[in-house]
Amino acid sequence: MTPEQISYIVFGVVVLIALVFDLGLMSKSTTEITMKKALYQTIFWVSLALGFFIFLWFEDGKTIALEYVSAYLMEWSLSIDNIFVFILIFGFFGVKQQYVPRVLLIGIILAIVFRIIFISVGIVLIERFHWLLYVFGALLLYTGIKMFTAKQDEDSDMSDNTVYKFLQRVLPLVAHDGGGKYSIVQDGKRYYTSMFVVVIMLATTDIIFALDSIPAVFAISQNRLVVYTSNIFAVLGLRSLFFLLKGAVNKFAYLQQGIAVVLVFIGLKMLAEIFHIKVPVYISLLVIVLCIGTSIVYSMSVANKALENELADNKKE
Repeated sequence: MTPEQISYIVFGVVVLIALVFDLGLMSKSTTEITMKKALYQTIFWVSLALGFFIFLWFEDGKTIALEYVSAYLMEWSLSIDNIFVFILIFGFFGVKQQYVPRVLLIGIILAIVFRIIFISVGIVLIERFHWLLYVFGALLLYTGIKMFTAKQDEDSDMSDNTVYKFLQRVLPLVAHDGGGKYSIVQDGKRYYTSMFVVVIMLATTDIIFALDSIPAVFAISQNRLVVYTSNIFAVLGLRSLFFLLKGAVNKFAYLQQGIAVVLVFIGLKMLAEIFHIKVPVYISLLVIVLCIGTSIVYSMSVANKALENELADNKKE
């Protein structure tokens, strides 16, 4: 058995046990997911992902391990941006608190399935048409520049969402949650509830994000093990990350710019290979950590300063 095969087996076993523990013991439907609990769950998933990095270091070598942790951090940071869109979706449709964990779980499972499909197709295409990497590079460069200059409130109106408009045209919808059901029967006709719409929108939102994040991972590594595991670990942590960040959206106002700079760097890195310039993986890791870390710290400092100014103004009044 090769080291890569052993790594796949270990990854599968770890994820299976972790899911049973997280969903079965820590996330019972009868319990509320508090900020403290969400923090513990986030630490749990991040620790697992970093523990797998240590395992890969000894089992598959430092290059694979560094590629994995770079790809994971890239995906994890993009997941934070993804979370903010999830928050908008739940707020727009007024999803009740008791239904949020279940809807998130279904949406995340669908996201993992779609990502596995996209990654598998992407790997086959890149193996046959290597020049697609340069197309991905140009796409990431364009996306990064567009993201950096985009306004923070863009796409905040879910009523104009393309997927939502499509569902309104093709399906009979009702404007309530059906008591937690995804469809109901009224007057002998089946209607789909807002819960169903939310699940579809969560899955399609992640697909849109995957169109950026998966090419970004391919820029870091084309190793199947690295691409699959980094994506799945990042997506599995989305659920706990949602509950951790849902009350702190305004504290990450400049995260989008940090992610944008990373995407521009990754895009340039891919395009540089046209001229046989290969950027070492540790440089990619340093850029990702520096950009994301700096944007988070700066965002929180700006948010705290704004809060202090607001409190000072209130005292004057």
